[in-house]
Amino acid sequence: MIAYIKGEINFKSPTYVVVETGGVGYHINISLHTYGQIEKLESVKILTHLHIKEDSHTLYGFADAVERNLFRHLISVSGIGPATAQVLLSAMNPDELRAAIIAEDLNAFKHAKGIGPKTAKRIILDLKDKMLKDSSEPAPTLLPQDNTIREEALSGLVALGFNRIAVQKALNKIIKEQGVVANVETLIKLALKELG
Repeated sequence: MIAYIKGEINFKSPTYVVVETGGVGYHINISLHTYGQIEKLESVKILTHLHIKEDSHTLYGFADAVERNLFRHLISVSGIGPATAQVLLSAMNPDELRAAIIAEDLNAFKHAKGIGPKTAKRIILDLKDKMLKDSSEPAPTLLPQDNTIREEALSGLVALGFNRIAVQKALNKIIKEQGVVANVETLIKLALKELG
């Protein structure tokens, strides 16, 4: 098992990076969350999970151990492969995903492409106890913005031409600092200041 790869980032995109170390370039699939963490870096130490199938060996990379552990929990669920786990970790950051599982929030899973209600229920059923056991931290709470208001603000700002990852970071920061924001307009105005 390859625990991590440390080296120069030769190429990066929101879905994968190529990290060169010892003259070898490793193609590593990543989530949007990890991309957001390493976007401005030139060299990186990226935690990895090697997925072996009959016809391929695929590396998945993570900015931190929390995301990798969550990925491993997800692929332990029947019917969830690494690609689906990666889609989930791109649609929600690890804290949001953990909160959605603990709160049994099926709506939160709607934003992940290819995850229907049956799959979301299976994930919640299989992982809720593990999420609660995994951490001594209190269960994260979902603010109202994490559902409707946040999603509407995100869609609006992306439609205006802002980078989705930059918008997600700005909204997360605002929600963390401000707590509950009254409406979509207010959240968009605050995000525009943050992005400006």
